[in-house]
Amino acid sequence: MTKIKSDPDGPEASAEACAGGERTYYELLVNLNPIAQPLASRRLTRKLYKCIKKAVKQKQIRRGVKEVQKFLNKGEKGIMVLAGDTLPVEVYCHLPVMCEDRNLPYVYIPSKTDLGAAAGSKRPTCVIMVKPHEDYQQAYDECLEEVQALPQPL
Repeated sequence: MTKIKSDPDGPEASAEACAGGERTYYELLVNLNPIAQPLASRRLTRKLYKCIKKAVKQKQIRRGVKEVQKFLNKGEKGIMVLAGDTLPVEVYCHLPVMCEDRNLPYVYIPSKTDLGAAAGSKRPTCVIMVKPHEDYQQAYDECLEEVQALPQPL
């Protein structure tokens, strides 16, 4: 019994090449949850990724549902960034309600893999809280302004 090598130019190879490449913002919108409101625009999504990268350098970030919820209950302030393609929704559907109770801004972005990558991780991340810091205050304030300007769901 010998192994049969797959043809590198076969149909499987082309499918893997397409899946491994960068996907556009509009391609990512296909996988959104029904609760993903307010959704960040393409421009705001890029700004948030840059702000997250700066926050990671200063260690001013909370990553993951458990950690974010713990510090939210302790009264920590910041911008909550949620991934819109997380399934099942029940994993994190309570966080927007907690943010509304505490008057914290929150926003959905289309991809949890991109959110994890912006945080410097190979793992996808479904929620991140960015805390304010003087080293990236201007970028944080721009993001905060735009997130607060988004219409809140009913």
